[in-house]
Amino acid sequence: MDGSWIVNDSRIRDVVIVGGGTAGWMAAAALSATMGDQLRIRLIESDEIGIVGVGEATIPAIRLFNGLVRIDEDEFLRATQGSFKLGIEFQNWGRIGESYMHVFGQIGQSLDLIEFWQYWLRGRKEGLAGPLGDYSLNEQAARAGKFGRVPPHPNGQLDGISYAFHFDASLYARFLRGHSERNGVVRTEGKIIGINRHSDNGFIRAVTLESGEEIAGELFIDCSGFRGLLIEQELETGYVDWSHWLPSDRAIAVPTANVGPIRPYTQSIAHPAGWQWRIPLQHRTGNGHVFCSQFMSADEATQILLDTVEGEPLADPRTIQFRTGMRKQAWNRNVVALGLSSGFLEPLESTSIHLVQNGIARLISHFPDRGFAQANIDTYNRRIAYDYERIRDFIILHYTANQRDEPFWRHVREMELPQSLRDKIDLFKATGRIFREQEELFTEVGWFQVLTGQNVVPETYHPLADALTSDELAGFLNDLKTIIAAPVPRLPTHADFVSQVSAAKPVHAR
Repeated sequence: MDGSWIVNDSRIRDVVIVGGGTAGWMAAAALSATMGDQLRIRLIESDEIGIVGVGEATIPAIRLFNGLVRIDEDEFLRATQGSFKLGIEFQNWGRIGESYMHVFGQIGQSLDLIEFWQYWLRGRKEGLAGPLGDYSLNEQAARAGKFGRVPPHPNGQLDGISYAFHFDASLYARFLRGHSERNGVVRTEGKIIGINRHSDNGFIRAVTLESGEEIAGELFIDCSGFRGLLIEQELETGYVDWSHWLPSDRAIAVPTANVGPIRPYTQSIAHPAGWQWRIPLQHRTGNGHVFCSQFMSADEATQILLDTVEGEPLADPRTIQFRTGMRKQAWNRNVVALGLSSGFLEPLESTSIHLVQNGIARLISHFPDRGFAQANIDTYNRRIAYDYERIRDFIILHYTANQRDEPFWRHVREMELPQSLRDKIDLFKATGRIFREQEELFTEVGWFQVLTGQNVVPETYHPLADALTSDELAGFLNDLKTIIAAPVPRLPTHADFVSQVSAAKPVHAR
């Protein structure tokens, strides 16, 4: 063959990532791990530009990302001062004084084509069922302060422990930087002072640094934070504002010294005009108070936070302003926005880092050539918008399903909801059923935990749950409770497990 059949090579070679932090270095690590032999990747960041860095809790999907980048889990935990996360405890969200958990993993066991919780709903109605957490290994371990990497039960129908992590996001970025640079990513320190575009199509051609250096690229990834240097300041993409549904617009953040054993779960504590997070790390606890400035002053919010932290503050509180929503296009021309430059959803369900991970996975799936097919870009944008909208609905659910009596909580309970969320709530109230649509992040059991945890009671349950007699149902529920609780006493405490991981010497291949 003379090779005349080969078309002109239109593959993208030069990728420029604008901004570091968690989003930038996650993008660099993933692209260099999967496409590093095909791409020249340059990351530009400035030490003078601060990083928001409040997201330190994750969901189990982060383990898939770390696996993709070929990260050893124990090494990652040591490098990031990390701990394990089995779920989130929500305090005062339904009524003041109440508490429930949204944990990862399986709850109960499905039977006869219907979900476990249909039997649980019937059992609760007949006084046969214990609290939902009795049927969750994750919750039993979390409440006991225990942790272990527990495999699935030998019967093949019960999962083991499902977990994610708490970690220091700045240390995670530093850790990923090391991986990325070993894979050939080039980091450039500097501030961007100019952006140059192609005259024919408006695509970004290059960026100019304060030093005078011009860095050209074919694909640009905007990880510049809220300001959206490329996606918004230059391309004027526009923003979809969701503050009418999620009106919180401020967060006060402060780290504190640890007090007592570190918990294997995140805490979310509702206050008169927002909520507080507690995220336990090895070396400190991350704390923050998300609130709505229409209903509370920054001074009052700061005082509430300082009055309710468990340890001594290690720094002065800092205020972060935000506006909930997303870019009208996460991908515009040859710019893809990731992280805060693509949108913001408050970290109530620890989705901030996941949305970065999701955007990267979608980008790899839709990776373009130099033709930048608009159909490919449009599909990416539809998928990203769907992901944001469904996570938005799940977060709104926590607010609207409350029975508190303060002005803020009355406002979010009575507001008009997105139709997609209204449909889900109405179906559950009428039938006890939840359906997961397409690839939405949160599963049916996640929705069920929040709905029932915040006192949304369905009128009925699936008729197949009546196939068991009352004695059979009681036996089924009691057996499950016993089997699920059995491993917990044998587990080490979470603090001991983390100490063992931290003390272990890393093993490096020769």
